[in-house]
Amino acid sequence: MFSKILIANRGEIACRVAATAKRLGVSTVAVYSDADREAKHVAVCDEAIYLGGSAPKDSYLKGDTIIAIAKQTGAEAIHPGYGFLSENADFAQACQDAGLVFIGPSAEAIRAMGGKSESKRLMESAGVPLIPGYHGDNQDAQFLQQQADAIGYPVLIKASAGGGGKGMRIVEQSSDFIDLLDSCRREAITSFGNDQVLIEKYALKPRHIEIQVFGDTHGNYVHLFERDCSVQRRHQKVLEEAPAPGVDTAMRQAMGTAAIEAARAVDYVGAGTVEFIVEQREGTMNFYFMEMNTRLQVEHPVSEAITGVDLVEWQLLVAAGQSLPKSQDELTINGHAIEARICAENPDNDFLPATGTLFTYQKPEHSTFNITDVRIDDGVREGDVISPFYDSMIAKLIVHAPTREQALAKLDRALAQTRIVGLPNNVAFLRYILNTDSFIKVNLDTALIEREQDKLFDQHPLGLSTLVVTAIAQQLASEAVSQKTDNDPFSKPTGFRAYSDYTRSFSLVYDEQSYIARISNWHNASCADHKKGGDNLSHFTLVIEKEIANTQDDRNINVAAQTETVYEGQVSYDSSDAHNHTLWLEGARISAQSWVNNETVYVFTDSGRDEITLIDIMAHVGEDTAAVGSLKSPMPGQVVAFKVAVGDTVKKGEPLAVIEAMKIEHTITAPTDGVVAELLFAAGDLVADGDELLRIDNGSDSSDSE
Repeated sequence: MFSKILIANRGEIACRVAATAKRLGVSTVAVYSDADREAKHVAVCDEAIYLGGSAPKDSYLKGDTIIAIAKQTGAEAIHPGYGFLSENADFAQACQDAGLVFIGPSAEAIRAMGGKSESKRLMESAGVPLIPGYHGDNQDAQFLQQQADAIGYPVLIKASAGGGGKGMRIVEQSSDFIDLLDSCRREAITSFGNDQVLIEKYALKPRHIEIQVFGDTHGNYVHLFERDCSVQRRHQKVLEEAPAPGVDTAMRQAMGTAAIEAARAVDYVGAGTVEFIVEQREGTMNFYFMEMNTRLQVEHPVSEAITGVDLVEWQLLVAAGQSLPKSQDELTINGHAIEARICAENPDNDFLPATGTLFTYQKPEHSTFNITDVRIDDGVREGDVISPFYDSMIAKLIVHAPTREQALAKLDRALAQTRIVGLPNNVAFLRYILNTDSFIKVNLDTALIEREQDKLFDQHPLGLSTLVVTAIAQQLASEAVSQKTDNDPFSKPTGFRAYSDYTRSFSLVYDEQSYIARISNWHNASCADHKKGGDNLSHFTLVIEKEIANTQDDRNINVAAQTETVYEGQVSYDSSDAHNHTLWLEGARISAQSWVNNETVYVFTDSGRDEITLIDIMAHVGEDTAAVGSLKSPMPGQVVAFKVAVGDTVKKGEPLAVIEAMKIEHTITAPTDGVVAELLFAAGDLVADGDELLRIDNGSDSSDSE
């Protein structure tokens, strides 16, 4: 076994590799960029060496520098993790040439399987089933369109050197082919430095099922069964589970045999994954080779859970020249495991990646990088910043149980106990998926999210009254803490009053609607005074009024905003601190937690999470509204291209600019008809969240086009 290795990666996977290395007594060297100086992976490794700038090309893609650091620190091997240089054949070869062990397959195997076109030809010769498509070297756009026309739509354009769901576009009709090809190529160049593509028939009701394979230097091969990764957005995996539900023993054996033959065809050594598209047609399932990922996969923990095998440990053993610890006959499936990828993104805004600070990051009881019933693998801590330079994944939550039904319940419970505040995230969205009929009843395919969208997007699982009472409880509890030592009656949250009646108003915004909440007759009672419990129970009458927009009379004179009462009732609550509350309203007892960030109150209960804005009126005095016709970047990123020039006439919805962030392209469209008045950046410029990109003159002085 090695005495020291360098981990050429960051975040969760770097911490994952370091955990197993530490358990085996292997010293670790971390490398880091400017953005990662204080990162978790830097802290958990034995040594840490600075690489360079925040952008991957200035740090984690600098293979020569990484090799030099490995030699400088006395590391004997380099673990590439996944992403970055993990599937770079030149880097694997450079490691070998430098006398270092690359913890992965040979450069020849990476080249053979890394190019999707070449790997398809190899698999065809090995007798592995292939889906119809074009995998050749002719990359002329018109020729590729002709191939797509001949295959028949819909087709899938895929970056030949791609992976991780990037560099993929579904084309529904011939007229869209060229534009989507250009977009796919741009993303491929950004992510992989190679814009070659292949064209494939888009399978009907496809499932994504993959086989974990392992080979050693002694010619031994095993597979560790299959994983279902069909639940995807933007061609990227959201939930993964093992074993794949609905796959019988015969299909499992056939897929496992095909995967091992694929690995054997290139003398594969180490951990790899053979991915198959499974077409579901008239009650049958047929599998076709899609690609081989010549590295450890993000979703490897579900395979570890059902087999009891530490795959990183196997990687280190095999790279050190040892034989596989188990034969195929010794590997069995135990129970069911599901992994949920927790990401910094906004599902309700087309999964737009998010950046920001993990203001609150609380997790259920769990293990870390160990095979147990509830496991969380992450590379961040509360207070860390999710930057725009890398992947948006915050953590992986993995559960294991005897049955799929029990695993689903366990995952839902663990997600309900996960608290993230500070940036948009998909925790609630993951719970919605788990509770869809499609997922529960194993009606799985890569279109599940689209099919179930009515139950997945713009959901509000908590009632307005619950949110309002929690927001008020949070505010009053916070005020009580700040005024705890102040004996001035005029500075108390309730104010000084000579009579018992008391009324206080709160301005709130929920789901883009303004509300006024009024509490009256507020008082505290001890536990003995109220059978419902609580050390300091508070009671009040709550009235919630919805504000109706300003109108104009017949003389075009503005009429003051009207209100409509939407809730009125008696409410009680008990706050043990500013974050933990017990509510009694509408005949129910509700346990809630809350955190405030920039006036938004984030509310969590067992039923779900939602948010409401509690406005500090004085904080907004004197603020101006946004400039008419301006457009702002929805995230930090880089301007790929402007689709318009100054003076162009545009229609609402027309593409204006393309922004690249977290290796994904996002198109900015016109919010209104108008004329392009000014471009404020140029292609290639870096922009921050909220930076104005361009201005549109829409001929209006009063409407906001943002």
